[in-house]
Amino acid sequence: MAAITAALVKELRETSGAGMMDCKKALSENDGDMEAAVDWLRTKGLAAAAKKSGRVAAEGLVGVAVDGSVGAMVEVNSETDFVARNDQFQNFVATVAKLALGANGDVDALTAMDYPDTGRTVSEELTQMISTIGENMNIRRVQVLSVDGGEVAAYVHGAISDGLGKIGVLVAGKGNDAGAFGKQVAMHVAATNPASLSRDDLDVEIVEREKQVLTEQARESGKPEEIIEKMIVGRINKFYGEVCLLEQVFVIDGESKVSKAAQAAGVEVVGFARFGLGEGIEKTEEDFAAEVAAVAGA
Repeated sequence: MAAITAALVKELRETSGAGMMDCKKALSENDGDMEAAVDWLRTKGLAAAAKKSGRVAAEGLVGVAVDGSVGAMVEVNSETDFVARNDQFQNFVATVAKLALGANGDVDALTAMDYPDTGRTVSEELTQMISTIGENMNIRRVQVLSVDGGEVAAYVHGAISDGLGKIGVLVAGKGNDAGAFGKQVAMHVAATNPASLSRDDLDVEIVEREKQVLTEQARESGKPEEIIEKMIVGRINKFYGEVCLLEQVFVIDGESKVSKAAQAAGVEVVGFARFGLGEGIEKTEEDFAAEVAAVAGA
């Protein structure tokens, strides 16, 4: 068998655009024959998938799955919303969300799992789907929420089918009514997007940045420092009420704080997670007319 050198793998990677490990396997399967290795990659759909990997995928679906005291949530991205309405894509996201219940919040662990009834891993199934559908896709993130002696509730906003939509929320709670009340809290979280559960676990950097902004605003008013300090205390408390879940006004009744509503329901809310589709992804605006003109000019 021909020696599969690093230089050979690098050359195939540059030629095909496929991943390093896929290139190494292709060369091994074809005794180092470069052309045969390229054909092997194309047959497996790996070269085609690699060519699409540079395209921005900011659409897609958020999928949630719950099993009693454990809930999982995944975001699987595609290039267009059209693919999100594809039955094959929806089935994939729903299946991956269920598999994620055992992934401990690790994307790599999730993609290495066996995809049911295919003989492929989740990663390989995704590659197969990219080749079939013709768009770049990726499993962007996964989160698992669990609670001992409690229940995880889920809510999907803008659901296009069970457990699939644009915004997904998981809420962990303890108490006899944890499931039903947790669903209401999940709806609240979808609407308000809190930064933390309480002020105790709010990122210190967020608080300090807000204090700096508020301090500068107060100084511009020309007030004395001792007055400014008192103003900042009041404004920071107001800030906590805006960004901390338990201190927000519950959207369900519009009056009580979430913490008071939970107490009245006999439920302790212990955690939450929220995914908004595509948040944080820089989307590119494509000029199709310019692209066509460039191709015509070439």
